[in-house]
Amino acid sequence: MNAPKLHASLANAQPRPYWIDSVSQPPPCLAMTGAALFDLVVVGGGFTGLWTALLARQRWPARSIAVIEARRCGSEASGRNGGFCAPSISHGVGNAFKRWPAEAERLIRLGRQNLDEMADDIRRLGMQVEFEREGKLNLASQPWQIEGLRSMQRNYARLGIECEWLEADALSQRLDSPVYGAGLFEPNYALLNPVRMVTELRRVCLEQGVLLFENSPVLELRPEHDGLLIRTAEAQARAGKVALATNIAPPLLGQLSSSVIPVYDYALVTEPLSDAQLHAIGWRGRYGIADAGNQFHYLRKTADNRILWGGFDAVYHFGGRRGEHLTQRPESFNRLALQFRQAFPALQGVSFSHAWGGIIDTSARTTLFTGCEHQDRVAYALGFTGQGVSASRFAAQNMLDLLSGERTERTELAMTSTPPFRFPPEPLRYVGVKMAQRSLAREDRDGHRDLLLKSFDALGIGFDS
Repeated sequence: MNAPKLHASLANAQPRPYWIDSVSQPPPCLAMTGAALFDLVVVGGGFTGLWTALLARQRWPARSIAVIEARRCGSEASGRNGGFCAPSISHGVGNAFKRWPAEAERLIRLGRQNLDEMADDIRRLGMQVEFEREGKLNLASQPWQIEGLRSMQRNYARLGIECEWLEADALSQRLDSPVYGAGLFEPNYALLNPVRMVTELRRVCLEQGVLLFENSPVLELRPEHDGLLIRTAEAQARAGKVALATNIAPPLLGQLSSSVIPVYDYALVTEPLSDAQLHAIGWRGRYGIADAGNQFHYLRKTADNRILWGGFDAVYHFGGRRGEHLTQRPESFNRLALQFRQAFPALQGVSFSHAWGGIIDTSARTTLFTGCEHQDRVAYALGFTGQGVSASRFAAQNMLDLLSGERTERTELAMTSTPPFRFPPEPLRYVGVKMAQRSLAREDRDGHRDLLLKSFDALGIGFDS
């Protein structure tokens, strides 16, 4: 079957993340060879792994720490996302109350504290990551979505979280679009350039004596009497402790294989826009934006005033197939391009410079989880479900607590310490995901939550678009 023809606005779109072209890439670190011994080995060089190494160095200044990355640092999800930096570790306030009512207020407090600490780290370490804490505009296009935003507003008021309700002229001063009828603006939200974030985390780790090996896929992790063996194609390392930060890569701990599934998400970036073009759609500030649908869009400005427009499609392939070719999906790019024009008729002539996709490590409850194996010598964190830009730092702290044998407020959370619902084997997995996505699409159209989704709610299972 021939691939669909690309929309005219996509004719010159580069098939790679815009963020890669916005940063001068440092030369790669050497691959791991020979034999070595470390106190701590971190497997994975994305946000989670680099934060783990950096925070471990701050805790343990004298210990030997290494990061082993299969490709280049940030080449997977950490370099392909929208750069939304949430004050949340629980996929939002509503999700905290829905799934973890007994500890919801604690989760919300810890999420806001984590963003504060992350901002402090970025400033203290001189990390140039285009960090902008200018807020987020949540939008609604359907009556049921408006009620959802009203519920969010009530929760925010209950917790003392600042927000502003927007309709009519007040909304058009934040964003003027025929698609959206109401909005809720929250000022405590941040954006950053994800590839710059990876590059700066990598730089600081190296400056602080963390050893970093790239292009070194780990083939085996095995406990031995004198430590843990980590084997690559050309090397063997032994470590006292290991932190697994591989997220959606096939897990080195087999029991994690059904805990998350790979879901592909897609994004476009426009050519640079003028102030007049941005004013034509009422977008004068530097805040991020997302709508309230199950199949939702997220959008933001880049440093050079392009618009990143992503989301809506979330594609799971039978058997959890992965591959770089799956990051290019013309039908998703065409859909996003047409939806962009529906949302912003004033920008009809704008073309897109980049089009790409990436994998989300999706857990069935949409929140991260952590754990420890092999006599508390191997910690892991995964399941961020699209919220890892800031939550990865919290997960890193959690893993280090576990490896230290410390009982902390982080390790005592039911959200992080309770394993999620495991996805069933194929073909039930594929059928279940497709059925859930059809139900979510119907709810987007008519606001009705059907029996399947209500059953999932009762079991603590959730899906995003």
